[in-house]
Amino acid sequence: MRLLLAEDEKSLSHALVKILEHGNYSVDAVYDGQEALDYLDVGNYDGVILDIMMPKVDGLTVLKKIREKGNLVPVLLLTAKSEIEDKVTGLDLGANDYLTKPFAPAELLARIRAMTRTRLAQADSDLHFGNITLNTSTYELIGPGGNFKLTNKEFQMMEMMLANPSQRIPSDLFLEKIWGYDSDTELQVVWVYISYLRKKLTALHADIAIRAARNAGYYLEEI
Repeated sequence: MRLLLAEDEKSLSHALVKILEHGNYSVDAVYDGQEALDYLDVGNYDGVILDIMMPKVDGLTVLKKIREKGNLVPVLLLTAKSEIEDKVTGLDLGANDYLTKPFAPAELLARIRAMTRTRLAQADSDLHFGNITLNTSTYELIGPGGNFKLTNKEFQMMEMMLANPSQRIPSDLFLEKIWGYDSDTELQVVWVYISYLRKKLTALHADIAIRAARNAGYYLEEI
């Protein structure tokens, strides 16, 4: 299960990532509200943890914007404030739950389990575009020519593109999201993995292709 964590206090963010990973969650960590919006535009998440007080765009605004777009991903709000107004505003905007700092790790995990339980039960484990299917449980890319078990990074790249097939995804966003902010990996590695995926799509007799847009990244297109 994949979560997006938006918390601007980096020491707390690192601690929360460790707690969540120990709870068997896969976590993408961002440090301001604009980054959260960017990731939510291209990522397929099972839940979001949003700090209310963040730079650039605050958590409540992030929540409002994604709900206006019809994104119903479960959202847990974190706040250092105890005022009832923040909690009421967040719930009215579509938050599933809230948690006031400081909190116990066990309570955080319990609230995440509760808010994602219904979504998990209803989730479709497949992503489709053209004659290609990506099984998000088995990491298999399936087409008329057979199937391939993707590596973790191949899977994440394909998932990002299949979740938003017509949207151009910049190379640096692939790099940040999949290899991490602190990675020394060169941007060229994105092209290498795109090449791997193109070969697999060809072998699967896909009627979709990965296109490159000059200075704008990659996207899927039916052919």
